[in-house]
Amino acid sequence: MGVLGFGHVNLRAERSLLDQMLQFYTEVVGLTLGPRPPFARFGYWLYQGQHDLIHLIEASPEEQRLVHVKTTIDHFAFVCRDRSAYEQKLQQLGLSFQTAVVPQTHQYQIVLQDPAGNRVELNFAHQ
Repeated sequence: MGVLGFGHVNLRAERSLLDQMLQFYTEVVGLTLGPRPPFARFGYWLYQGQHDLIHLIEASPEEQRLVHVKTTIDHFAFVCRDRSAYEQKLQQLGLSFQTAVVPQTHQYQIVLQDPAGNRVELNFAHQ
């Protein structure tokens, strides 16, 4: 018995926002659109290598999914490389972001928001 790792995060939204999130997580973060079982509800699975990290699922029309609200989830963090390439891409896309350095570990962080308002953290090892 025991946890072996993190599986995935499932984000639900109406279709137009879902498509914006697909674009953000593939073009900005760098995940890859990959295979998904034939569920009844429309959606996308986004991968890093062979691991599906984010499931984007279309909310049904009767669902009231709140966006840009405070929840207990503060952010999603990704382990990344090539910090300067990310910063250049974000600047080219006109996306606002903040940076920080973690005390003691000197890990560099880029913090931004996805189209639904979720905070996303891109983490880079001390170089």
